[in-house]
Amino acid sequence: MSQKPKPSHGLTACPDCTEPLEPGDRFCGACGYDLTAVPVAEAEPDRPTVVIGAPVAWPDAPPRDPGSLSTLTQHPGDLPGTDSGGRDLPTMAVRTDGPSVPPVAAGETTTGSGDFELAAPDPRAAVRTDPVPAAPAAPAPAPAPASATEPASGSALCVACRAGRVDTDGYCENCGHAQPRERDHMERELEGVAAVSDRGLRHHRNEDAFAVSATTLPDGSPATLAIVCDGVSSATRPDEASAAAAEAAGASLHAALPRGVHPQQAMHEAIVAAAEAVNSLAEEDGQDGSEHDPHRHRNAPACTIVGSVVADGLLIVGWVGDSRVYWVPDDRSTPPARLTEDDSWAAQMVAAGLMNEAEAYADERAHAITGWLGADAYELEPHTAAFKPDRSGVVVVCTDGLWNYAEGADDMARVVPADASDRPLHSAQVLVGHALDGGGHDNITVALVPFTVDPRGAGSA
Repeated sequence: MSQKPKPSHGLTACPDCTEPLEPGDRFCGACGYDLTAVPVAEAEPDRPTVVIGAPVAWPDAPPRDPGSLSTLTQHPGDLPGTDSGGRDLPTMAVRTDGPSVPPVAAGETTTGSGDFELAAPDPRAAVRTDPVPAAPAAPAPAPAPASATEPASGSALCVACRAGRVDTDGYCENCGHAQPRERDHMERELEGVAAVSDRGLRHHRNEDAFAVSATTLPDGSPATLAIVCDGVSSATRPDEASAAAAEAAGASLHAALPRGVHPQQAMHEAIVAAAEAVNSLAEEDGQDGSEHDPHRHRNAPACTIVGSVVADGLLIVGWVGDSRVYWVPDDRSTPPARLTEDDSWAAQMVAAGLMNEAEAYADERAHAITGWLGADAYELEPHTAAFKPDRSGVVVVCTDGLWNYAEGADDMARVVPADASDRPLHSAQVLVGHALDGGGHDNITVALVPFTVDPRGAGSA
């Protein structure tokens, strides 16, 4: 980049008539003033730094009188030094025993520049040196019980800086980092069942939910159940829909099985109960006086549901939507199986013989669901099926956030750990990790239910 030339006389205006000058002018164009007669100012020596001959000895801190309010610190006037011109700085006494300005009565104000009026300090606040006994504090109110979906996080430590405390709004008071919500990652393990749910890497919230439980049949034999729900993202409040459906279905099964209801009938009733719970969310939206509006259920809360029950040597599955159940035997030399059929556009094309499975699931419309729970569903058609495996294995109940990365039964069997029946929670964590490693494009939820065959009562598959 070029620079503009500077005039030799070092002036920008005539010293006689203040007429602006051009570079190289020797005389003023207005009054004829001889610019060459103007003495050139001598440049001052450049002194960017000041050489200090010897290091400054920092004096010891003055002792503090036990009754004094001063602290063991140095004051500016205590230390020698020089300014930027090399001259000694003046020393000044710094008072530590009282104000350096005329005292002002407490309650009056002192005025500085006139912009602000500051309350004068009350000297009585600094007279006493003995600690004042604290007044007995009023008893704090008992803390409210933490909600299952909104835990108290005011005393939690920030996961980002590991220094600040988390405020009640879910953000760190130190670094401002948003903290993970409870539903971002959930795990639960009971005897005979475990489940893990994760938000994934692309979604801003987890719209999946699950319910796992263990109970007994009337004869005292154990029964294990797992429910997994996937909120429909294009609907309103999908996270609430999945949570309501999972809770309602789990509670229905937990109550029906001990009464002796057949597990397959209990599964059907559980799906109906889940649908009613999701429908009630739309009814809440209609409390604004629009209950006669025929379009008030449009885009209502919605979700899919899939579940399994292991009881009395039977494996019962039920579903609406495209969440799935896989059967993976402990003996990996025997074939695994997918036990559900999707309520989806791709499944309909395959069932109608219009496409093969590879073509249908390669289509962009493949995952458009044709069945779901919600007030705007066409018709509730719960699917249930009963199986009696003749060998031990593990039941995989999952949303499409997992099976998108292990779609076929053989693919799922390859990623399920070999010790899944003995370590269901660890295996569920491994499966969620597999989906995250694959991209984590969706919420991921999986429940694992080990199925153990009693050799005395083994039957045919």
